[in-house]
Amino acid sequence: MPTQSEVLEGLNRAYIDSVQAADVDRFETLLAPDFLCSNPDGTLVDRAAFLRQIARGPGIAGLQAEDVRIRLMGDLAIVHAATAYRDAAGVSRRGRYTDVWRRDDKQWLAVSAHVTRGA
Repeated sequence: MPTQSEVLEGLNRAYIDSVQAADVDRFETLLAPDFLCSNPDGTLVDRAAFLRQIARGPGIAGLQAEDVRIRLMGDLAIVHAATAYRDAAGVSRRGRYTDVWRRDDKQWLAVSAHVTRGA
């Protein structure tokens, strides 16, 4: 049986893969009904708006999570990570994200995300 950290590592990979693949269906299973995301442009979007964003595609390529740190606090987990990707012009860029996961009825769901993109 996988540990909670291993479960969250898999969910984190699924989240990143779903961003890159614009996989709205997979996100339907990952996000809590009360999910909120702080976007790199400073906007705060709810679950429905986030799913619409995902459906449009990421506008980036080769998204990879690096230096992933998972902090477990009972039924709450915080994932901090760096990202590496290529922008629409093919230029290598870096960023960071922090995701908050909550365990409800033995299932982990993302309740919050904060994304930055930089040079």
